[in-house]
Amino acid sequence: MSQRRPINVETYPKKNESIERTIKRFSKKIKKERVIEDFKENMYYEKPSEVKKRTAKRRKSVLDRLKEKEETI
Repeated sequence: MSQRRPINVETYPKKNESIERTIKRFSKKIKKERVIEDFKENMYYEKPSEVKKRTAKRRKSVLDRLKEKEETI
């Protein structure tokens, strides 16, 4: 189960920076902090067995990609 942590993402416009660029930097910070992903994951209750299945599936896909990359070298 993921732990709750405060979300402190702040972005201030730099000198002579357009608002579009500031928004882009803000959205990059949000993605890096996984704010939206955490919110979507916690929208509905997920059984512990489903969480285990999902993490195992993700782990397997990562290992498969690494193995495939290793074979090409």
